[in-house]
Amino acid sequence: MTTGLPDFFTYNLWANLRLLDACAHLSDAQLDATTRGTFGSVRETLMHLFASEEGYVRGITGTSPTLQLKELTTFPGFDELRRRAERSGKELITIAEQGELSKILHLDGGTYDAPVIVVVIQAINHAIDHRSQIATLLSQQDIEPPDLDGWSYNDAMH
Repeated sequence: MTTGLPDFFTYNLWANLRLLDACAHLSDAQLDATTRGTFGSVRETLMHLFASEEGYVRGITGTSPTLQLKELTTFPGFDELRRRAERSGKELITIAEQGELSKILHLDGGTYDAPVIVVVIQAINHAIDHRSQIATLLSQQDIEPPDLDGWSYNDAMH
């Protein structure tokens, strides 16, 4: 079996969906709790995480949903977040499989240039960072966060 960059995004999608499943049953108070050193609440961090994934896809492909997640002013609910996570996650897998990773992108209105591979690296780093912050927020509330490490991914896949 050949492995490579797409496997990181298959893992990323698995971890994102598992995290959404773990958070879907939380109360509003648990979703809105914050602590120093994290992006914001669980709810805010989830919104940011998936809005950013849509942004990475948009930056690479030039396409995006009609209504971007970052434009929403209210929490769309877990079904919508899951739908968007699945879409952006699958698009990132396709980019990793077929994208021109050395192609230079002109991001932020043309003010920042970076190859596709850097955006891909950022997407993985960003997701891991924010999933860890959500795990911290859950732990601070005595809620067991889901296991999202590589070993758990391996166990789930095999």
